[in-house]
Amino acid sequence: MNKIYNPERKDWSKLLQRPTQTVEDIEAKVLKVFNEVKSEGDKAVNRYTQRFDQVELKEVLVSEEEIEEAKRLVSDELKNAIQIAMSNIEKFHAAQKTDKVTVETIDGVSCWQEKRPIQKVGLYIPGGTAPLFSTILMLAIPANLARCKEIVLCSPPNKEGKIHPAILYTADLCGVTKICKVGGIQAIAAMTFGTETIPQVYKIFGPGNQFVTVAKQLATKFGVAIDMPAGPSELLVVADDSANAAFVASDLLSQAEHGKDSQVILIATSKDLIEKVALEVDQQLAVLPRKEIAEAAIENSKLIYVDNDQEALDMINEYGPEHFIVCMKNEDYYVENISNAGSVFIGNYTPESAGDYASGTNHTLPTNGYAKQYSGVNLDSFMKSMTFQKISQNGIKTIGNAIELMAEAEGLQAHKNAVTLRLDSFK
Repeated sequence: MNKIYNPERKDWSKLLQRPTQTVEDIEAKVLKVFNEVKSEGDKAVNRYTQRFDQVELKEVLVSEEEIEEAKRLVSDELKNAIQIAMSNIEKFHAAQKTDKVTVETIDGVSCWQEKRPIQKVGLYIPGGTAPLFSTILMLAIPANLARCKEIVLCSPPNKEGKIHPAILYTADLCGVTKICKVGGIQAIAAMTFGTETIPQVYKIFGPGNQFVTVAKQLATKFGVAIDMPAGPSELLVVADDSANAAFVASDLLSQAEHGKDSQVILIATSKDLIEKVALEVDQQLAVLPRKEIAEAAIENSKLIYVDNDQEALDMINEYGPEHFIVCMKNEDYYVENISNAGSVFIGNYTPESAGDYASGTNHTLPTNGYAKQYSGVNLDSFMKSMTFQKISQNGIKTIGNAIELMAEAEGLQAHKNAVTLRLDSFK
């Protein structure tokens, strides 16, 4: 890993740059797929599935028989682990429910806010080198708690035209209403426009590679909302001599193995720790099954030494990490003052993997610095806040003149008339 000592602030922006292509680099390719899916539907989806996934499908939709087969193929041990994770994720997200908010703003004027589910949502679940069935728990559980009526899941098939059994088992367990064997740009396009077999949705959730990320962003131009721009995974650890170097290295590698375009960073106030972590990374990396992927990500990653906590915190907030691990003696300083992070993990015994799977928090988080303005997925991500109001005769008498004066000042006579006619009806 690249070691940097006391970088100057003017160099931070370049130093903390992500190893990702810009939207402009790949938008043309994404738009081409979108246009073809919009005009040709399933035909275009199948063509791109054949090109990108090297498989020709007879059926895009997963059948009940395939789901039953998947249930038989998943071990009881894994089923039990999924159930434990499901229980914790359900508890944490159920606790996020809020009551209706009601206020009488002035005598006779009652206003309230209620939350209603987004009726149709789409979940994108990466397959590829890692079948992320855990992401189904993170998305389908809050979708069901929110009472979304239609939950459509898209995931790329393998070369045999199948989806990983754990994905199918988890999707069925979590109440997904339709499972589609389609991945990449074409999956996002299909959920954006709808095809003969894949329903159009109102909001798309889920992580993916850079092409999926740009596809989701493009979907917003066609009236479909997205959870956030969630691209290649990233992790930042801040640590001092109180940290366990082996633990830190294992956390860095746990994110590095996601993909070649992932990035991991250690910011440390101890030069000795940096050396120990670098050694541990080399030793642990050597025996990883996904060594080649992790090695490529490590090339994009950095070990950075800074003199003090303030410098470290400023750099972390500048980066805005997706995952942020704090292994410091004065952990409270970082926990209380962090402004930009998707999810925070505190202490030597809180690996980022816990949030990825089973602690209960959501692992669908903003990447690429978007933690500065986006939240991670939560229960409210699947809901809309609607406002209501009811005004009595006394209420319109009380605020009517104020409305008239403001409408007239803006030159909107019809707005004023809507109130004046009501006030005149009382005379």
